[in-house]
Amino acid sequence: MTTNIPTDSRPLARGKKVYFISDLHLGARYFPSQREMEKRVVDFLDHAAADADSIYLLGDVLDYWYEYRYVVPKGFVRFFGKLAELTDRGVSVIWLTGNHDIWLFDYLPHEIGIEVADGPLIRRIGSKTFFLAHGDGLGKTDLAFKTIRAIFRNKFCQRLYSAIHPRWTIPFALSWSKSSRKQGEYQNPTGESASGAKNLQQFAAEYASIHPDIDYFIFGHVHCQTETILPQGKKIITLGGWIEDCDVASFDGTELKLS
Repeated sequence: MTTNIPTDSRPLARGKKVYFISDLHLGARYFPSQREMEKRVVDFLDHAAADADSIYLLGDVLDYWYEYRYVVPKGFVRFFGKLAELTDRGVSVIWLTGNHDIWLFDYLPHEIGIEVADGPLIRRIGSKTFFLAHGDGLGKTDLAFKTIRAIFRNKFCQRLYSAIHPRWTIPFALSWSKSSRKQGEYQNPTGESASGAKNLQQFAAEYASIHPDIDYFIFGHVHCQTETILPQGKKIITLGGWIEDCDVASFDGTELKLS
């Protein structure tokens, strides 16, 4: 069971909303047009800017990202520029890392003013308490996934990886992601995605039994939109991805909605 999760309380002004999105996978090689996908995301952010108090990006926002000490990967100019515009206007942007964008370090917080969290968050927003996470590593996971996840997050392994020139690491990572996509990862809503959603729902149900103060659980990762109500009235949402659909959850201080 996950413990020591950072908590915070944030008021929500009347007429404002909180938005939750995940799994944009910007930069993925399997998109017919990477520019068109980036435009869809920027268009959403433009729309949300009208009433957004905060925007939570629940992981796998980028298909791959690794910050070296003095350089960062090219691309995503319009997306990063829109995030900077939002934070300059006072909108809070909180980015929870996923299994594709693990290696977010200090560049985006310093340059754009976003908050980066590596792991679940518990947030009191308005009168409700949210458990927010990408979802990888929660509930039951197989040994291979746990091993890879531990290696990716190991500081020594990260230093070794950073010693390899980006001309080799970036194509390798993007090709790996494309290969996983071709093999059917997240494409079958009645298969792996549904199983992953059930795993997160089970985790949330067990967590809620110990922490009854949580009102809402929101996850990404499984690319499968689901909404489940526990007997205690708690709501569990898994967000669909943006590869086929543009799934968004929003909270207006009273109600959490999926669209």
